[in-house]
Amino acid sequence: MIEIIEVQSKSDLKNFIYLPEKIHKNHKNWLYPLYSDDKIFFDPLKNKAFNYCDTVLALAKKNGKVVGRIMGIINHRYNEINNENFGRFCFMETENDREVFHALVSFVEKWAKSKGMKRLVGPFGFSDEDPQGFLVEGFDEPTVMVTNCSFPYMAQMIKDEGFSKKMDFVQYKINTPDEVPAIYERIAQRPAKNGYKIIEFTKRKQLKPFIRPVLGLTNATYTEIFGYVPFSEEEMDDFAKRYLPILDPKFIKVIIDINSEVVAYVIGMPNISEGIRKAKGRMFPFGFIKILRSMKKTNQLDLLLGAVKDDLRNIGLDTMLAQAMLKSAKERGLEVIDSHVVMETNTKMRAEVEKLGGEIYKRYRIFQKNL
Repeated sequence: MIEIIEVQSKSDLKNFIYLPEKIHKNHKNWLYPLYSDDKIFFDPLKNKAFNYCDTVLALAKKNGKVVGRIMGIINHRYNEINNENFGRFCFMETENDREVFHALVSFVEKWAKSKGMKRLVGPFGFSDEDPQGFLVEGFDEPTVMVTNCSFPYMAQMIKDEGFSKKMDFVQYKINTPDEVPAIYERIAQRPAKNGYKIIEFTKRKQLKPFIRPVLGLTNATYTEIFGYVPFSEEEMDDFAKRYLPILDPKFIKVIIDINSEVVAYVIGMPNISEGIRKAKGRMFPFGFIKILRSMKKTNQLDLLLGAVKDDLRNIGLDTMLAQAMLKSAKERGLEVIDSHVVMETNTKMRAEVEKLGGEIYKRYRIFQKNL
């Protein structure tokens, strides 16, 4: 007896948010979400992405017990900008039960088709800032923030539903070099001689004037990233509120030109996964202390976002950023760098990471199906 119900009540939403920790209770590499963040993310009154998307959240019940969940999204802003006509499924979790999996996917397929969509793509959220893809390689590796951690059966069962590969995202691990390569030092000097200046930070309040310029540059440069949806100014402010409290300003680097315009940036943070695990995703009453402690004890730097202005990509600004980030990593004793997810087709970014000796240790796959 499998029943699919739409999330409508506070109780339903609570079941939706907390279900994954039950499914992954014995999964050592799974990472709790930050629940305070999830409660905002899934709230249409607080997450402005709901304003331009059709959405549905659903739970699967078997013999009265909640055993699965799924979200459907139609991002009208993205579809209009890119002349697309597809819906998305995301935040899918089930036990290893083919019937439950089928019921959830079929529900979103029918929903998307009723809205006039021609394809269903996923796992993919509102935009590429959300966790994406089912894991297909690297199941024995721990999870970092804002990435998916799924069991092998999830990718197999979505294929059995008639879905095929849309694209892969890869994740690299890089050993921090003992010394910044000499060639980096030489290349980084070139843009500096032409008036480009790197800005480094020690306090969060110093970051505030750069929030909109940095995310505005992201809007301008991420147009070729699959699923990317430009930030509105309100969304820029919300995004900053979401992440600034847990970021270390020493791992944010910004480059400005002679007119003080932001032309490049990179954002990283010391890995806090161990702290999130110890806090079980609960920031309060004392979880934030465990998270802050883990940030100080970790030996890993996680990269999150970065961009270089399109017409300045070959003058050494990326090297200038890399040089500064590597120095900060060494000063903090961070021995390993995680690249975050990179589109497999982003050959330029992948080449830069591989130049530093980066090796792929995880792969995520987005699937698609014509409706």
